[in-house]
Amino acid sequence: MHDERPILNIHQVALQRWQHGARYEARMTQIGRQLGAKKLGCRFLVLPPGKAAWPAHAHLANEELFFILEGRGRLRLGERNWPLVAGDVVAIPAGPDTPHQIFNDSDAELKYLCISTMEEPDIVMMPDSGKVNLIAGSPPGGDRSVRTLSVCLPLEAALDYWEGEEG
Repeated sequence: MHDERPILNIHQVALQRWQHGARYEARMTQIGRQLGAKKLGCRFLVLPPGKAAWPAHAHLANEELFFILEGRGRLRLGERNWPLVAGDVVAIPAGPDTPHQIFNDSDAELKYLCISTMEEPDIVMMPDSGKVNLIAGSPPGGDRSVRTLSVCLPLEAALDYWEGEEG
């Protein structure tokens, strides 16, 4: 049983800044881990105007649910884009046909929760760069910044199952 208070207020959490290049930036925190969740991940994210937190990607093992708390932005799902506003809830099932990305196309912050199953290993397809990422070994509670295995390879580097095996 989790000994800490089972309630967390997102207006009182410390956020860590994440940035990669000019396109990806967010302030976020791992809520699931802070509350002692073992099989459920939850992040609170704040996207500045003009930014996305991650490249478009599709999880083959995990489902995600996004709840827009404040602001507006866009959901890219496959080849389509959908507007997002406060109060919207989006479910993204696992599978190769669900590459998705949330980006802030407004002039104000976009705040949302990302809730996910935390199945491992997970394979993440990245359609824009043609890469595949294998994720395994994360600790309970959704902290994927710490893991024992994360391998990202271009799809053309993939080998046939039997290549190099003696017959």
